[in-house]
Amino acid sequence: MNKHLIAPFIIVAAMWSSCSSIYMPNVPNTPMLSAKGELSAGAHISPKGNASINGAYAVSNHFGVLFSGSYMKNERTSKDFRHKLVEIGGGYIDTFGPDNNRIIEIYAGYGGGSADRKYRTYDDKVLISSSLQEVTFTKTFIQVNYSSKKNSYLKLFGNRYALNYGTAIRISNVEMDTFLIDNIGQPKEDNMFIEPVFFTRMRLSDAVQLQYTSSGNFGLKDRKFMTAGNSIFTIGAVVNLGGKKAAVK
Repeated sequence: MNKHLIAPFIIVAAMWSSCSSIYMPNVPNTPMLSAKGELSAGAHISPKGNASINGAYAVSNHFGVLFSGSYMKNERTSKDFRHKLVEIGGGYIDTFGPDNNRIIEIYAGYGGGSADRKYRTYDDKVLISSSLQEVTFTKTFIQVNYSSKKNSYLKLFGNRYALNYGTAIRISNVEMDTFLIDNIGQPKEDNMFIEPVFFTRMRLSDAVQLQYTSSGNFGLKDRKFMTAGNSIFTIGAVVNLGGKKAAVK
């Protein structure tokens, strides 16, 4: 189990001190859909207060649809930050392996959102200046998920919990639609982000699992505002109804 747990925390530690970006990625939707009629829903939150909700449904044995949304409002003495994002998508799903307990999902999608951040400068606790940045943006993405319903087990407080793992890679193209600084129009920026994602789920029941998610965030273009400074580390819960069940040993 340790080999699955160490890598995500290394990435989080490396990215934690990165410069902040005006774009805050949401938790990638990793529903682990395995059969027609399966429904997945999840809610996640980061230590910084970035809250994400995810939903997915398997329309057939090989096609699923996605919905995701996120919201963050962080107010501090010298800086306020607000961000919201919604996205939809769809794509191919399939199971494979000796027990059909490995899952591959390939999705593409579209979304949009807004962000603003306000900086304040003080002199001896007296506000002397402030600056407001406001952005609206659109986003397209391609994402490949690999996960497994094959279980490992964790003994905790005398109980035995089933664990399973997954990884994903998401490529997102984000483009500003509007960009204002103190109500004055600015040159718009774009960037393409690559996000490797790792997640672990601990099963509490046949339907409910706890999940932690971690990821990196890397931008392919050198930008001043639309940078890749925000990574993901969240704790959440996921509910899957229907689908193929993992064998309990």
